[in-house]
Amino acid sequence: MLKIKDLCKQYSGRQALDSLNLEIPTGELFGFVGPNGAGKTTAMKIMAGLLRADSGEIYIDDIKLFEDYNRLKELIGYMPDFFGVYDNLKVMEYLEFYGSAYGIDTRSAQKIGRELLGMVGLDGREDQAVDSLSRGMKQRLCLARAMIHDPQYLILDEPASGLDPRSRHEFKEILKNLQALGKTVIISSHILMELAEICSSIGVIEHGKIILQGSIEDILSAVDSSNPLMIQVYAHLDRAVGILKEEQAVSRLTVQGSHILAYFEGGREEEARLLKRLVDQGVLVQSYGREKGSLESLFLKITGSEEAGYEAESSI
Repeated sequence: MLKIKDLCKQYSGRQALDSLNLEIPTGELFGFVGPNGAGKTTAMKIMAGLLRADSGEIYIDDIKLFEDYNRLKELIGYMPDFFGVYDNLKVMEYLEFYGSAYGIDTRSAQKIGRELLGMVGLDGREDQAVDSLSRGMKQRLCLARAMIHDPQYLILDEPASGLDPRSRHEFKEILKNLQALGKTVIISSHILMELAEICSSIGVIEHGKIILQGSIEDILSAVDSSNPLMIQVYAHLDRAVGILKEEQAVSRLTVQGSHILAYFEGGREEEARLLKRLVDQGVLVQSYGREKGSLESLFLKITGSEEAGYEAESSI
């Protein structure tokens, strides 16, 4: 397990990370999501040993990484959000160069490199110039580079950024395969739905703090419970509205035709009891349930940026 405890980092007086706490179980494909400037890249660079924290600790299986940077280097592979410029290097030369940084000799680096190129769909391109590759190919090569020393943890900063739909799909399949091989993969994005398609769990970061973390199933459940009730009434609409107005858990109602939108703060049991009350008092309910939500709307709500937009979207 990778565990981050009270991680802090400031830039020129601005708090980039504010006592960040996070736990990522071994074997997870974890999505690190937040708006630009939330602290994702700073946290990932510290995890990878490329940036020093002002305070806090990072542990992997009880190993305190800030006290053993050589061990951190062995355990973690890092893929930045910017590929860099490598004039006149061929693909295999590029992997050999990074292999040498981990003490891997040329012959071994070539063998490992060919295996990795096959894994990321770049087999047969060993002698192609790096700068001639498409963006999607460069992203896959960068991933191969991050795996040259066979790390247990892969930290990938916005790896699908700027890719076309086909390349994005191919890259996601590669990440799923890596998880299936037992790797712990941590990827960042500012797009929740992108992560929801592939990640087993996610953490939402805002102003340098984790404000929501859990499995995709837990997050989607939170989405459902945060959305208003949609009630379609076949008969006795006025009676239904009267009952809802008496409910303390209902903060606001919107009615259009036979449909009622009720902002309801109760849980699952309270939802069921409210439905029973409507039916017991003779309201003919045609449909009843939470409005279908999205991870995007939940993210906007919990970061305090959603209220006006959601009002405009929901009013009927």
